[in-house]
Amino acid sequence: MHKKLFIPGPVEVSPEILQAMATPMIGHRMPEYAKLHESVVSGLRKVMFTEGYILLATSSAFGVMEGAIRNLVGKRCANFCNGAFSDKWHTITLSCGKEADPFRVDWGKPITPELVDSALSTGKYDAITLIHNETSTGVMSPLSEIAEVLRKYPHVVSIIDTVSSMSALKIPIDEMGIDCCIFGVQKAFAVPPGLTVFSASEKAMERAGIIEGRGYYFDFLEFEKVAKKNNTPSTPAIPQIYALQAQLERILAEGLEMRWRRHSDLQDIVHDWITWEGFELYPSREFCSRTLTCVRNNRNIDLATLKERMGQRGYAINDGYGRIKGTTFRIPHMGDLQIGELQDFLLAMTEEIKSLQ
Repeated sequence: MHKKLFIPGPVEVSPEILQAMATPMIGHRMPEYAKLHESVVSGLRKVMFTEGYILLATSSAFGVMEGAIRNLVGKRCANFCNGAFSDKWHTITLSCGKEADPFRVDWGKPITPELVDSALSTGKYDAITLIHNETSTGVMSPLSEIAEVLRKYPHVVSIIDTVSSMSALKIPIDEMGIDCCIFGVQKAFAVPPGLTVFSASEKAMERAGIIEGRGYYFDFLEFEKVAKKNNTPSTPAIPQIYALQAQLERILAEGLEMRWRRHSDLQDIVHDWITWEGFELYPSREFCSRTLTCVRNNRNIDLATLKERMGQRGYAINDGYGRIKGTTFRIPHMGDLQIGELQDFLLAMTEEIKSLQ
């Protein structure tokens, strides 16, 4: 039995998107691929609001995260950490042999513009890493306000992870001045994993041009060179790119405003359910993620048993991540999820939670 995915990614994929992956294969150096690539980039420009480079990499987002560190960090990097995945950014930076400092806040708290300003005002850093939407804790940091701070430091290259937020709300890359924006397609885009999209500003490309030891697979200058031919440096995941093309068509047909509103409505439904069931939000409401909600297990529910029973009902659920596993659980509300589907899921959760009390 297929369990419907109510985990924070990969999320459930629509049959139409899976079918797109069965499109007959083409060679990645054939003109047919260049046409496909150009179509996908054109659609992504509308979602990402950028005229800069949009590049496709066959890897998880962590691959491009490492590539961005290798390409864009020269002197020293400020890694802003407020959860498990942003902590990993710091680990990645050090593993690439770069000098870096972590700026940590408690899990469940956002990265603030004031913290970013304080760090960069030292003049020690020429790059930062930041996760917009920390998937482990369900915290969305105020990216627009942070982007305003970054304008004060034009020598600093910003590397921003929007893995679980891009397409669920407006993130205008050029307007914000983001230099490198990275996301996988398996979360809010609701495409099977294996493909990462990233942007690169002219400033980012200039920085890469003076960095030695960029590596080979994720060399930004190689991506830039072949992007002008609507291609990738090495063989891309063509089935995923067909799926992304189909999903972009669906996203634009739904309308970006409608898509953003649907994600907001889904979030409201989950928050109402949390209040009704006597649970508490893990982050403060002001900084809650638009795409997943992290819930305190203040009722001390046996989450392992709940996970098993929901699996028997055909749902895969999540019982927290990292050091807050078991004391929290996460409810995703992103991708192609519709209100009726979410309501059915929450009703099943209510019934199973009641049976455990």
